[in-house]
Amino acid sequence: MSGRAAPSSPASMHEVSERTSDLVELVLRYARDRILSTETPLDKPIPPIDLGRLAGRSIDEHGIGADRALSRFEHVLAPACITTDHPQYLSFIPTAPTKAAVAFDLVVSASALYGGSWLEGAGAVYAENEVLTWLAAEFGLPSTAGGVFVQGGTLGNLSALVAAREHARATVARDGTETPQRWKVVCSAEAHSSIASAARVMDVDVVAVDPGEDGVLRGAAVRSALDEHGASVFAVVATAGSTNFGIIDDLASIAALKDEFDVWFHVDGAYGLAGMLSPVARNRFAGVERADSVIVDPHKWLFAPFDACALIYRDPEAGRRAHTQHAEYLDTLTETSEWSPSDYAAHLTRRARGLPLWFSLATHGAAAYREAIGASIRLAQDIAREIERRDGFRLVREPQLSVVVFEREGWTKADYARWSTRLLDEQHAFVTPSSHAGRPNTRFAIVNPMTSFDQLTAILDTMA
Repeated sequence: MSGRAAPSSPASMHEVSERTSDLVELVLRYARDRILSTETPLDKPIPPIDLGRLAGRSIDEHGIGADRALSRFEHVLAPACITTDHPQYLSFIPTAPTKAAVAFDLVVSASALYGGSWLEGAGAVYAENEVLTWLAAEFGLPSTAGGVFVQGGTLGNLSALVAAREHARATVARDGTETPQRWKVVCSAEAHSSIASAARVMDVDVVAVDPGEDGVLRGAAVRSALDEHGASVFAVVATAGSTNFGIIDDLASIAALKDEFDVWFHVDGAYGLAGMLSPVARNRFAGVERADSVIVDPHKWLFAPFDACALIYRDPEAGRRAHTQHAEYLDTLTETSEWSPSDYAAHLTRRARGLPLWFSLATHGAAAYREAIGASIRLAQDIAREIERRDGFRLVREPQLSVVVFEREGWTKADYARWSTRLLDEQHAFVTPSSHAGRPNTRFAIVNPMTSFDQLTAILDTMA
Protein backbone atom coordinates (compact mmCIF):
# COMPACT_ATOMS: atom_id res chain seq x y z
CA MET A 1 0.00 0.00 0.00
CA SER A 2 1.80 3.10 -1.14
CA GLY A 3 -0.71 5.78 -0.15
CA ARG A 4 0.90 7.91 -2.86
CA ALA A 5 -2.21 9.04 -4.69
CA ALA A 6 -3.05 12.70 -4.22
CA PRO A 7 -6.02 13.41 -1.93
CA SER A 8 -9.27 13.66 -3.86
CA SER A 9 -10.97 15.90 -1.28
CA PRO A 10 -10.01 18.01 1.75
CA ALA A 11 -11.33 15.25 4.01
CA SER A 12 -9.50 12.35 2.41
CA MET A 13 -6.70 12.32 5.00
CA HIS A 14 -9.25 12.01 7.81
CA GLU A 15 -11.98 9.78 6.48
CA VAL A 16 -12.08 6.03 7.01
CA SER A 17 -11.34 4.38 3.70
CA GLU A 18 -9.50 1.37 2.36
CA ARG A 19 -6.43 3.54 2.06
CA THR A 20 -6.48 4.73 5.67
CA SER A 21 -7.33 1.23 6.88
CA ASP A 22 -4.23 -0.11 5.17
CA LEU A 23 -2.14 2.70 6.59
CA VAL A 24 -3.32 2.05 10.16
CA GLU A 25 -2.66 -1.68 9.84
CA LEU A 26 0.82 -0.94 8.55
CA VAL A 27 1.67 1.31 11.49
CA LEU A 28 0.10 -0.96 14.12
CA ARG A 29 1.97 -3.96 12.76
CA TYR A 30 5.25 -2.08 13.09
CA ALA A 31 4.36 -0.90 16.60
CA ARG A 32 3.40 -4.42 17.68
CA ASP A 33 6.64 -5.90 16.35
CA ARG A 34 8.69 -3.22 18.06
CA ILE A 35 6.94 -3.54 21.42
CA LEU A 36 7.29 -7.33 21.43
CA SER A 37 10.84 -7.42 20.09
CA THR A 38 13.33 -9.21 22.33
CA GLU A 39 16.37 -8.24 20.28
CA THR A 40 15.97 -4.51 19.72
CA PRO A 41 19.47 -3.10 19.15
CA LEU A 42 20.91 -0.17 21.06
CA ASP A 43 21.47 1.73 17.80
CA LYS A 44 23.41 4.99 17.72
CA PRO A 45 23.45 8.47 16.18
CA ILE A 46 25.13 9.08 12.85
CA PRO A 47 26.64 12.31 11.48
CA PRO A 48 24.19 14.80 9.96
CA ILE A 49 25.74 14.56 6.50
CA ASP A 50 25.37 10.77 6.47
CA LEU A 51 21.82 10.91 7.82
CA GLY A 52 20.91 13.47 5.19
CA ARG A 53 22.32 11.25 2.45
CA LEU A 54 20.50 8.15 3.69
CA ALA A 55 17.18 9.71 4.61
CA GLY A 56 16.90 12.13 1.73
CA ARG A 57 13.79 14.23 1.33
CA SER A 58 10.46 12.94 2.59
CA ILE A 59 8.20 15.95 2.30
CA ASP A 60 6.98 17.34 -1.01
CA GLU A 61 3.67 18.41 -2.49
CA HIS A 62 2.44 14.88 -3.14
CA GLY A 63 3.97 12.78 -0.34
CA ILE A 64 6.03 9.61 -0.67
CA GLY A 65 3.32 7.28 0.66
CA ALA A 66 2.93 5.44 3.94
CA ASP A 67 4.98 2.40 2.88
CA ARG A 68 8.02 4.43 1.94
CA ALA A 69 7.68 6.81 4.89
CA LEU A 70 7.50 3.98 7.43
CA SER A 71 10.32 2.12 5.71
CA ARG A 72 12.48 5.23 5.90
CA PHE A 73 11.73 5.53 9.61
CA GLU A 74 12.32 1.84 10.32
CA HIS A 75 15.54 1.44 8.36
CA VAL A 76 17.14 4.90 8.51
CA LEU A 77 15.70 7.23 11.14
CA ALA A 78 14.96 4.85 14.04
CA PRO A 79 18.43 3.20 13.90
CA ALA A 80 19.90 6.70 14.30
CA CYS A 81 18.21 6.99 17.73
CA ILE A 82 19.60 5.21 20.80
CA THR A 83 17.06 2.83 22.33
CA THR A 84 16.54 4.27 25.79
CA ASP A 85 14.82 1.22 27.27
CA HIS A 86 17.63 -1.17 26.29
CA PRO A 87 18.93 -3.06 29.37
CA GLN A 88 22.45 -1.81 28.63
CA TYR A 89 21.44 1.82 28.24
CA LEU A 90 23.03 3.00 31.50
CA SER A 91 23.69 6.69 30.85
CA PHE A 92 21.95 9.78 32.19
CA ILE A 93 18.74 8.34 33.67
CA PRO A 94 17.29 5.69 31.32
CA THR A 95 13.67 4.80 30.78
CA ALA A 96 12.15 1.35 31.07
CA PRO A 97 8.42 1.46 30.35
CA THR A 98 6.38 -1.67 30.92
CA LYS A 99 4.85 -3.25 27.85
CA ALA A 100 1.43 -2.39 29.29
CA ALA A 101 2.35 1.30 29.53
CA VAL A 102 3.79 1.42 26.01
CA ALA A 103 0.77 -0.35 24.53
CA PHE A 104 -1.65 1.96 26.31
CA ASP A 105 0.23 5.00 25.06
CA LEU A 106 -1.07 3.98 21.64
CA VAL A 107 -4.61 3.93 23.06
CA VAL A 108 -4.19 7.44 24.47
CA SER A 109 -3.21 8.79 21.06
CA ALA A 110 -5.91 6.82 19.26
CA SER A 111 -8.67 8.02 21.58
CA ALA A 112 -8.41 11.73 20.73
CA LEU A 113 -8.28 12.71 24.40
CA TYR A 114 -7.71 16.21 25.68
CA GLY A 115 -6.33 16.18 29.20
CA GLY A 116 -6.50 19.86 30.10
CA SER A 117 -9.97 20.15 31.61
CA TRP A 118 -12.59 18.13 33.43
CA LEU A 119 -15.19 19.33 30.95
CA GLU A 120 -13.38 17.73 28.01
CA GLY A 121 -11.60 14.79 29.64
CA ALA A 122 -13.30 13.87 32.92
CA GLY A 123 -12.56 10.15 32.61
CA ALA A 124 -8.89 10.67 31.80
CA VAL A 125 -8.50 13.25 34.57
CA TYR A 126 -10.15 10.89 37.06
CA ALA A 127 -7.69 8.12 36.22
CA GLU A 128 -4.69 10.44 36.35
CA ASN A 129 -5.85 11.80 39.70
CA GLU A 130 -6.14 8.27 41.05
CA VAL A 131 -2.43 7.80 40.33
CA LEU A 132 -1.54 11.19 41.84
CA THR A 133 -3.54 10.39 45.00
CA TRP A 134 -1.78 7.04 45.31
CA LEU A 135 1.63 8.66 44.92
CA ALA A 136 0.77 11.38 47.43
CA ALA A 137 -0.21 8.73 49.98
CA GLU A 138 3.03 6.84 49.35
CA PHE A 139 4.95 10.05 50.08
CA GLY A 140 2.98 10.69 53.28
CA LEU A 141 1.17 13.75 51.96
CA PRO A 142 -2.42 14.43 53.09
CA SER A 143 -5.42 12.96 51.29
CA THR A 144 -6.26 16.45 50.01
CA ALA A 145 -2.95 16.69 48.08
CA GLY A 146 -3.12 16.72 44.31
CA GLY A 147 -1.57 18.04 41.16
CA VAL A 148 -0.97 17.24 37.54
CA PHE A 149 1.22 15.32 35.12
CA VAL A 150 3.47 17.65 33.14
CA GLN A 151 6.09 17.11 30.46
CA GLY A 152 9.16 16.55 32.64
CA GLY A 153 11.08 17.54 35.74
CA THR A 154 12.16 20.91 34.40
CA LEU A 155 8.55 22.03 33.89
CA GLY A 156 7.52 20.40 37.16
CA ASN A 157 10.17 22.25 39.16
CA LEU A 158 9.41 25.52 37.39
CA SER A 159 5.67 25.21 38.05
CA ALA A 160 6.21 24.35 41.72
CA LEU A 161 8.53 27.32 42.21
CA VAL A 162 6.12 29.69 40.46
CA ALA A 163 3.45 28.54 42.93
CA ALA A 164 5.91 29.01 45.80
CA ARG A 165 6.68 32.59 44.79
CA GLU A 166 3.00 33.38 44.34
CA HIS A 167 2.41 32.05 47.84
CA ALA A 168 5.21 34.27 49.18
CA ARG A 169 3.78 37.30 47.39
CA ALA A 170 0.36 36.62 48.89
CA THR A 171 1.92 36.34 52.35
CA VAL A 172 3.66 39.70 51.92
CA ALA A 173 0.39 41.31 50.79
CA ARG A 174 -1.51 39.76 53.69
CA ASP A 175 0.99 40.82 56.32
CA GLY A 176 1.71 44.23 54.85
CA THR A 177 5.45 43.62 54.86
CA GLU A 178 7.98 44.92 52.36
CA THR A 179 8.48 43.01 49.11
CA PRO A 180 12.09 41.85 48.80
CA GLN A 181 14.23 43.58 46.21
CA ARG A 182 15.11 40.15 44.76
CA TRP A 183 13.34 36.88 45.49
CA LYS A 184 15.65 33.94 46.20
CA VAL A 185 15.49 30.16 46.20
CA VAL A 186 17.83 28.07 48.37
CA CYS A 187 19.11 24.72 47.09
CA SER A 188 22.16 22.51 47.12
CA ALA A 189 25.09 23.39 44.90
CA GLU A 190 24.54 19.87 43.50
CA ALA A 191 20.85 20.42 42.75
CA HIS A 192 19.62 19.56 39.26
CA SER A 193 20.33 22.14 36.56
CA SER A 194 16.58 22.68 36.12
CA ILE A 195 16.49 24.68 39.38
CA ALA A 196 18.91 27.25 37.97
CA SER A 197 16.97 27.16 34.70
CA ALA A 198 13.70 27.87 36.52
CA ALA A 199 15.34 30.73 38.39
CA ARG A 200 16.45 32.30 35.11
CA VAL A 201 12.97 32.03 33.66
CA MET A 202 11.46 33.54 36.83
CA ASP A 203 14.20 36.19 37.18
CA VAL A 204 15.02 35.20 40.75
CA ASP A 205 18.33 34.42 42.42
CA VAL A 206 19.69 31.03 43.46
CA VAL A 207 21.44 30.64 46.80
CA ALA A 208 23.55 27.54 46.19
CA VAL A 209 24.56 25.89 49.47
CA ASP A 210 27.64 23.67 49.65
CA PRO A 211 26.40 20.24 50.77
CA GLY A 212 29.81 19.08 51.95
CA GLU A 213 31.94 16.09 51.03
CA ASP A 214 29.15 13.51 50.98
CA GLY A 215 26.90 15.65 48.77
CA VAL A 216 23.99 15.58 51.24
CA LEU A 217 22.31 18.93 51.94
CA ARG A 218 21.36 19.24 55.60
CA GLY A 219 19.17 21.50 57.66
CA ALA A 220 22.06 23.26 59.41
CA ALA A 221 23.48 24.50 56.11
CA VAL A 222 20.03 25.59 54.92
CA ARG A 223 19.44 27.40 58.22
CA SER A 224 22.55 29.48 57.68
CA ALA A 225 21.29 30.51 54.24
CA LEU A 226 17.86 31.39 55.64
CA ASP A 227 19.40 33.44 58.44
CA GLU A 228 21.57 35.30 55.95
CA HIS A 229 18.96 35.99 53.27
CA GLY A 230 15.87 36.32 55.45
CA ALA A 231 12.45 37.01 53.96
CA SER A 232 13.84 37.19 50.42
CA VAL A 233 13.89 33.36 50.34
CA PHE A 234 10.55 32.13 49.03
CA ALA A 235 11.47 28.44 48.64
CA VAL A 236 13.93 25.78 49.72
CA VAL A 237 14.54 22.93 47.26
CA ALA A 238 15.83 19.57 48.44
CA THR A 239 16.81 16.73 46.16
CA ALA A 240 15.50 13.20 46.62
CA GLY A 241 17.91 11.30 44.41
CA SER A 242 20.35 13.46 42.46
CA THR A 243 20.89 12.63 38.80
CA ASN A 244 24.65 12.29 39.01
CA PHE A 245 24.93 10.21 42.19
CA GLY A 246 21.41 9.35 43.35
CA ILE A 247 22.02 11.27 46.59
CA ILE A 248 19.09 12.02 48.88
CA ASP A 249 19.34 15.22 50.89
CA ASP A 250 18.54 15.12 54.62
CA LEU A 251 14.89 15.86 54.03
CA ALA A 252 13.88 15.54 57.68
CA SER A 253 16.29 18.17 59.00
CA ILE A 254 15.40 20.55 56.17
CA ALA A 255 11.67 20.02 56.69
CA ALA A 256 12.09 20.75 60.41
CA LEU A 257 13.03 24.33 59.52
CA LYS A 258 9.40 24.92 58.59
CA ASP A 259 8.73 25.11 62.34
CA GLU A 260 10.76 28.33 62.43
CA PHE A 261 10.68 29.76 58.92
CA ASP A 262 7.65 30.48 56.75
CA VAL A 263 9.19 29.12 53.57
CA TRP A 264 7.92 26.78 50.86
CA PHE A 265 9.59 23.34 50.93
CA HIS A 266 9.89 21.71 47.49
CA VAL A 267 11.34 18.23 46.92
CA ASP A 268 12.82 17.47 43.51
CA GLY A 269 12.47 13.71 43.31
CA ALA A 270 12.39 13.48 39.51
CA TYR A 271 14.58 10.39 39.47
CA GLY A 272 14.92 9.18 43.02
CA LEU A 273 11.63 9.68 44.84
CA ALA A 274 10.26 6.55 43.19
CA GLY A 275 12.75 4.69 45.39
CA MET A 276 10.46 5.42 48.33
CA LEU A 277 8.04 2.81 47.00
CA SER A 278 10.52 0.08 47.94
CA PRO A 279 10.97 -1.00 51.57
CA VAL A 280 14.69 -1.25 50.78
CA ALA A 281 15.03 2.55 50.62
CA ARG A 282 11.85 4.00 52.12
CA ASN A 283 13.43 5.17 55.38
CA ARG A 284 15.90 7.38 53.48
CA PHE A 285 13.07 9.75 52.50
CA ALA A 286 11.85 10.71 55.98
CA GLY A 287 10.72 14.34 55.89
CA VAL A 288 9.18 14.34 52.42
CA GLU A 289 5.76 14.16 54.07
CA ARG A 290 6.20 17.81 55.13
CA ALA A 291 6.85 19.07 51.60
CA ASP A 292 4.66 21.77 50.09
CA SER A 293 5.30 20.29 46.63
CA VAL A 294 7.12 17.33 45.13
CA ILE A 295 7.89 16.00 41.68
CA VAL A 296 8.67 12.51 40.43
CA ASP A 297 9.13 11.45 36.80
CA PRO A 298 7.30 8.22 35.91
CA HIS A 299 9.32 8.04 32.68
CA LYS A 300 12.42 7.49 34.81
CA TRP A 301 11.86 4.88 37.53
CA LEU A 302 8.12 4.26 37.43
CA PHE A 303 8.22 2.45 34.10
CA ALA A 304 6.16 4.84 31.98
CA PRO A 305 7.02 6.05 28.46
CA PHE A 306 8.22 9.57 27.72
CA ASP A 307 7.09 12.07 28.77
CA ALA A 308 5.57 12.32 32.25
CA CYS A 309 6.37 14.16 35.47
CA ALA A 310 4.00 14.02 38.42
CA LEU A 311 3.79 17.39 40.18
CA ILE A 312 1.96 17.16 43.53
CA TYR A 313 1.01 20.01 45.84
CA ARG A 314 0.23 19.64 49.53
CA ASP A 315 -2.39 22.33 48.95
CA PRO A 316 -3.51 22.16 45.31
CA GLU A 317 -5.23 25.53 45.62
CA ALA A 318 -1.78 27.12 45.87
CA GLY A 319 -1.00 25.70 42.47
CA ARG A 320 -4.33 26.73 41.07
CA ARG A 321 -3.99 30.33 42.27
CA ALA A 322 -0.60 30.58 40.59
CA HIS A 323 -1.36 28.94 37.27
CA THR A 324 -5.00 29.33 36.22
CA GLN A 325 -5.14 31.24 32.95
CA HIS A 326 -7.95 33.73 32.43
CA ALA A 327 -9.55 34.60 29.12
CA GLU A 328 -13.12 35.09 27.93
CA TYR A 329 -13.13 31.84 25.98
CA LEU A 330 -11.87 29.99 29.08
CA ASP A 331 -14.54 31.31 31.44
CA THR A 332 -16.62 28.16 31.05
CA LEU A 333 -13.66 26.24 32.51
CA THR A 334 -12.27 28.63 35.10
CA GLU A 335 -15.57 29.66 36.66
CA THR A 336 -16.29 26.16 37.93
CA SER A 337 -14.88 24.14 40.83
CA GLU A 338 -14.16 21.10 38.64
CA TRP A 339 -10.58 19.80 38.57
CA SER A 340 -8.90 21.01 35.40
CA PRO A 341 -5.24 19.87 35.13
CA SER A 342 -4.31 22.95 33.11
CA ASP A 343 -4.80 25.03 36.27
CA TYR A 344 -1.90 23.45 38.16
CA ALA A 345 1.21 24.11 36.06
CA ALA A 346 2.69 26.43 33.45
CA HIS A 347 0.73 24.97 30.56
CA LEU A 348 -2.72 24.98 29.01
CA THR A 349 -2.92 22.40 26.24
CA ARG A 350 -1.90 18.95 27.48
CA ARG A 351 -2.20 15.31 26.57
CA ALA A 352 -3.33 12.85 29.23
CA ARG A 353 0.24 11.73 29.79
CA GLY A 354 -0.52 10.02 33.11
CA LEU A 355 -2.76 7.37 31.56
CA PRO A 356 -0.05 4.89 30.50
CA LEU A 357 1.15 4.76 34.11
CA TRP A 358 -2.43 4.39 35.35
CA PHE A 359 -3.05 1.44 33.00
CA SER A 360 0.19 -0.29 33.93
CA LEU A 361 -0.42 0.16 37.67
CA ALA A 362 -4.01 -1.04 37.30
CA THR A 363 -2.78 -4.04 35.30
CA HIS A 364 0.16 -5.16 37.43
CA GLY A 365 -0.49 -3.71 40.90
CA ALA A 366 1.76 -1.64 43.14
CA ALA A 367 3.59 -4.66 44.57
CA ALA A 368 5.17 -5.41 41.20
CA TYR A 369 6.48 -1.84 41.08
CA ARG A 370 7.92 -2.09 44.57
CA GLU A 371 9.78 -5.28 43.70
CA ALA A 372 11.13 -3.91 40.41
CA ILE A 373 12.44 -0.75 42.09
CA GLY A 374 13.94 -2.75 44.92
CA ALA A 375 15.67 -5.04 42.43
CA SER A 376 17.46 -2.06 40.86
CA ILE A 377 18.66 -0.88 44.27
CA ARG A 378 19.97 -4.33 45.17
CA LEU A 379 21.70 -4.67 41.80
CA ALA A 380 23.43 -1.32 42.35
CA GLN A 381 24.69 -2.53 45.71
CA ASP A 382 25.91 -5.80 44.18
CA ILE A 383 27.83 -4.12 41.36
CA ALA A 384 29.30 -1.61 43.82
CA ARG A 385 30.79 -4.51 45.78
CA GLU A 386 32.15 -5.96 42.53
CA ILE A 387 33.79 -2.65 41.64
CA GLU A 388 35.43 -2.45 45.06
CA ARG A 389 36.71 -6.00 44.64
CA ARG A 390 38.45 -5.34 41.32
CA ASP A 391 42.01 -4.04 41.18
CA GLY A 392 42.35 -0.71 39.40
CA PHE A 393 38.78 0.40 40.09
CA ARG A 394 37.54 2.90 42.67
CA LEU A 395 33.98 3.39 43.86
CA VAL A 396 33.48 7.15 44.12
CA ARG A 397 30.54 7.01 46.55
CA GLU A 398 28.46 4.29 48.11
CA PRO A 399 25.19 4.17 46.13
CA GLN A 400 22.10 5.26 48.02
CA LEU A 401 19.72 4.28 45.24
CA SER A 402 20.52 2.82 41.81
CA VAL A 403 23.27 5.08 40.46
CA VAL A 404 26.81 3.71 40.78
CA VAL A 405 29.70 6.10 40.10
CA PHE A 406 33.21 4.73 39.74
CA GLU A 407 36.68 5.42 38.34
CA ARG A 408 39.17 3.37 36.37
CA GLU A 409 42.40 4.36 38.06
CA GLY A 410 44.77 6.27 35.81
CA TRP A 411 42.19 7.01 33.14
CA THR A 412 41.86 10.48 31.72
CA LYS A 413 38.75 12.12 30.30
CA ALA A 414 39.94 11.07 26.84
CA ASP A 415 40.30 7.44 27.96
CA TYR A 416 36.69 7.37 29.17
CA ALA A 417 35.51 9.01 25.96
CA ARG A 418 37.29 6.47 23.72
CA TRP A 419 35.98 3.58 25.81
CA SER A 420 32.42 4.93 25.75
CA THR A 421 32.52 5.40 21.98
CA ARG A 422 33.83 1.90 21.45
CA LEU A 423 31.11 0.39 23.66
CA LEU A 424 28.40 2.04 21.59
CA ASP A 425 30.07 1.37 18.24
CA GLU A 426 30.20 -2.33 19.15
CA GLN A 427 26.58 -2.17 20.39
CA HIS A 428 27.73 -3.49 23.74
CA ALA A 429 26.35 -0.73 25.96
CA PHE A 430 25.67 2.99 26.26
CA VAL A 431 27.72 4.30 29.19
CA THR A 432 28.92 7.89 28.99
CA PRO A 433 31.78 9.63 30.81
CA SER A 434 30.98 11.85 33.77
CA SER A 435 32.99 13.76 36.36
CA HIS A 436 32.95 14.96 39.93
CA ALA A 437 35.06 17.64 41.59
CA GLY A 438 37.22 17.86 38.49
CA ARG A 439 37.94 14.12 38.32
CA PRO A 440 36.67 12.11 35.35
CA ASN A 441 34.60 9.02 36.02
CA THR A 442 31.72 7.02 34.66
CA ARG A 443 28.47 5.70 36.08
CA PHE A 444 25.83 3.03 35.81
CA ALA A 445 22.29 4.40 36.11
CA ILE A 446 20.16 1.32 36.71
CA VAL A 447 16.37 1.50 36.39
CA ASN A 448 15.60 -1.34 33.99
CA PRO A 449 14.57 -4.62 35.65
CA MET A 450 16.00 -6.42 32.61
CA THR A 451 19.53 -5.20 33.40
CA SER A 452 21.57 -8.01 34.93
CA PHE A 453 24.68 -8.36 37.06
CA ASP A 454 26.38 -10.34 34.30
CA GLN A 455 25.75 -7.54 31.80
CA LEU A 456 27.33 -5.01 34.15
CA THR A 457 30.37 -7.14 34.91
CA ALA A 458 30.88 -7.71 31.18
CA ILE A 459 31.02 -3.93 30.75
CA LEU A 460 33.60 -3.67 33.55
CA ASP A 461 35.65 -6.34 31.77
CA THR A 462 35.99 -4.02 28.75
CA MET A 463 37.88 -1.55 30.95
CA ALA A 464 40.71 -3.96 31.70
